[in-house]
Amino acid sequence: MVGLEAHFIMKMRLTNCDFMNSHRYVISGIVVIFCWSSVWAELRADQPPRGDSNPTPPNIVFVFADDLGWGDLGVFYQNESKHHQVHKTPHLDRLAIGGLQMRAHYCPAPVCAPSRSSLLTGVHQGNAVVRDNQFDKELEDNHTLGTVLQSAGYRTCMIGKYGLQGGPKEKQQDGTPADWPAYPTDRGFDEYFGYVSHFAGHLHYPNDPWELASGKHAGTANLWHSDESGHHEISESLSKCYTTDLFTARAKHFLIEHTAKRNGQPFFLMLNYDTPHAALQVPTQKYPDGGGIDGGLQWTGGDDPSNIMQPAINTASGTVDSFRHPDYINQGWADVDERFATMVRRIDSAVGDLNQTLEELGLAENTLVVFTSDNGPHHESYFAGEIFGGGQYTPQAFQSYGPYDGTKRDCWEGGIRMPTLAWWKGKMEPGRIDSTPSQFHDWMATFCELAGVPAPARCDGVSLIPTLTGVGEQIPSTIYIEYFNKQKTMKYADFLPAHQGRARNQMQVVRLPGDDGVWYKGLRTDIKSANDDFEIYDIENDLEEANNLAGTSLAMQRLQEKMKSHVLQIRHANVSALRPYDLDYVPPSSKKETRVTLRRTPLPKVDYVAAIGAAGFADEKITMSEQGNTVQFTAQKPGIYEVNCVLNVPTDGEYSLTLETHSAAFVRLHGAHTIDVPVAGASDVHAVRRNLAAGNHPVTATIRIEKPATSTRLSLGR
Repeated sequence: MVGLEAHFIMKMRLTNCDFMNSHRYVISGIVVIFCWSSVWAELRADQPPRGDSNPTPPNIVFVFADDLGWGDLGVFYQNESKHHQVHKTPHLDRLAIGGLQMRAHYCPAPVCAPSRSSLLTGVHQGNAVVRDNQFDKELEDNHTLGTVLQSAGYRTCMIGKYGLQGGPKEKQQDGTPADWPAYPTDRGFDEYFGYVSHFAGHLHYPNDPWELASGKHAGTANLWHSDESGHHEISESLSKCYTTDLFTARAKHFLIEHTAKRNGQPFFLMLNYDTPHAALQVPTQKYPDGGGIDGGLQWTGGDDPSNIMQPAINTASGTVDSFRHPDYINQGWADVDERFATMVRRIDSAVGDLNQTLEELGLAENTLVVFTSDNGPHHESYFAGEIFGGGQYTPQAFQSYGPYDGTKRDCWEGGIRMPTLAWWKGKMEPGRIDSTPSQFHDWMATFCELAGVPAPARCDGVSLIPTLTGVGEQIPSTIYIEYFNKQKTMKYADFLPAHQGRARNQMQVVRLPGDDGVWYKGLRTDIKSANDDFEIYDIENDLEEANNLAGTSLAMQRLQEKMKSHVLQIRHANVSALRPYDLDYVPPSSKKETRVTLRRTPLPKVDYVAAIGAAGFADEKITMSEQGNTVQFTAQKPGIYEVNCVLNVPTDGEYSLTLETHSAAFVRLHGAHTIDVPVAGASDVHAVRRNLAAGNHPVTATIRIEKPATSTRLSLGR
């Protein structure tokens, strides 16, 4: 296709919607190129397909706990805790000793659905489709961790809890994949094994009703297995299968089968435990001796997961919901505390078993393992009301929030800081502790770089490879949270009095550097308008968020204004999750440059609009001219093209940004997602409206041009 001409015309027509149609202004300018995704030292798009001479990209195993608190890891808090009750995570501690502790890794929101959606799509909550408490909402039909890694040649497998399937609410428990438009195999996963709906993940025995359950949790939940053979509901074959055991055994089975049959194909395994969240159910028996290929948990169900004549796993015997870990009995603890500690210990044993399996299969040196949780610790148990006086568990039992205040649904650090470990044998300096702020959407850019493909242009993250390896300079992450919840912070005695009972409502978190280079946390709760001040904390030195620095100096006043502007620039409104600042004018950039720049890369071997990052370059064969409000260039070959400019908005008002194209494209206004056309030819005209304050507003348009004579127009006006 070299030598073909592609014509790109970007017409920017700037008209204040509050003025007459005749007010038109020439667009000029450039914005300093922001790093919206991972930095690429080398784009591999023009390289031949990998042969024996090219190294195989690493496997990726992402282990996701449900409602595990920052303080629940031994190496993070429990081992040094002075609390009267502590529990243990010896296998995770060993993982930490051999790898990296990420002590400032943030979830996107302090509840599961938005956290999981941002992780899978690589976007923060200000640009996400699934926000707030939108459980079971359809994950958008766009690029996910699964699809981008499939593009890189990976086999992708998700095991465990999902909850982003969409479809009719009444069919969340008894429907079929045909009812769910965002079923995992329709969002980039070759194989799925687990609970589809959010509610199903509250129960940890798929085929055994829980005798102690509250009314709405008294039943059982469907469990699905899908791969190339089709979709199979298999709960009837899973009697006495505790989900932590079940999901672990199936994950080991995947690793063993993939290694034997896939001839070195890299894999992405996402293991989503549904514990220790929700029903405080415990296993049937102690963890099996040993670990790895022949020991520990074993998948015994054969090749057909629906075979009810054969137990699916080697712990599918004994008494349902009966085992307590011996370290936690006869300690004078409450029953719910014994249960919770046993659930966490089971995850710990399972991760150790999984790691041993990687070692024995010879995969450890080429597999990155990441362990984290979706949000802060819960205070739920789902016992029937007459049992244990209601049986509600409280994370005070072990101070699961660690040294921080806040729990699940809080934006205090205890609700949003995740217990995160990374391990990659021989590729990471063991025993490192890192407190560089990062967030879930960074994993998209990170995994793409590992796989040798560019991240999607819509990715809000940066590659964490420098943090993981300790080599190179880490580009700062965008740390941003927005969330709504009507409840209040728990009145726990070990929380600061000023935090106890604090109304949540509309909440927002941002981390930005001050004049002194320190990355401060900005927090707003019960937000009424965009003018509300942030509380500002030096969170690394003020763990309890006791000392609000807002207004204490001119430097803090400048940081306050920076935070208020930043949170309006990096997000866009979502009608399903309205915010009190949705209609405020987006503040202008402080950048004054007025050039228009064009960069490109060759067309990569992926099917999405890819971020150019550092790999983009100017091409001398491309000519650019400005005539009035038009920027035009002629491309000599297909590729990914990135146009950066600054729109000079003359006065405050409402503006319409319109993209006309037959190409796949993605447009940002500041950091906010503005226009997203993931598939070429899906539509001709795409328009959005934004309230903009007078001044310079950077726009980045990324276009995937595959055919010659492709015309594209971007205009700002009515």
